[in-house]
Amino acid sequence: MDLFHPALLPFTAALIVLGLIAALELVGLLFGVAFSNLVDSALPEFELDADADFEIDAELSASGGPLDVDGPDVPDMPSVGPLSQFLSWLCVGKVPVLILLAAFLLGFGLTGLVVQEASQGMIGLYLWPILVAIPAVMVALPTTRYLGLTISKIMPKEETDAISRNAFIGAVATIIRGEAEAGKPAEAKLRDVHGTTHYILVEPDQTGLKFAQGDEVLLVKKSGTIFRAVTNTNPVLANS
Repeated sequence: MDLFHPALLPFTAALIVLGLIAALELVGLLFGVAFSNLVDSALPEFELDADADFEIDAELSASGGPLDVDGPDVPDMPSVGPLSQFLSWLCVGKVPVLILLAAFLLGFGLTGLVVQEASQGMIGLYLWPILVAIPAVMVALPTTRYLGLTISKIMPKEETDAISRNAFIGAVATIIRGEAEAGKPAEAKLRDVHGTTHYILVEPDQTGLKFAQGDEVLLVKKSGTIFRAVTNTNPVLANS
């Protein structure tokens, strides 16, 4: 099989990209950088759980705040639409997006090659790639969901609870990689009220302030995907 035959090239390319993602993640692990977590931190936040408003309202009630069972709309908590439902079905938010992309590329690439090889064996020629791409996508999507569900059960929970990231304001995070300064965020981690670990990008809220690895910082505001923070000077607060 000539993997670089024009009829096979889209599927071969998918597997090559898959290999590059795996290599990038491996190199990142060797240097202590989780690229899959960084990609998730850089992506816009989607609301993927139809029960999110209820869960958040219940949490507010438990903490002494008002309870609204109807779950009012909040600016950063849009109602669940078809796109959000589709992303949720694909397990976006349950496992890192980079892993889901790798699963899709695997299903797409292998299905395309198998179909083309079967066509070559039965009728002696390859089909148009666009025709093969349709069943390849149809196989790749449930494959992505199945692998996503499987991986979500065996990997530590990260970013899995339906909590708006704005709820992190006032929490304490620990810088784990890099040195943060104005305009140059570093990676930090924190635990939410459910004990779930979240990885975020943090930079100082004050010019001239720097955070080094191991520093505990207090999150004071959110700007896009970046959290702004100040030095945590209160020993009572800690990122446990």
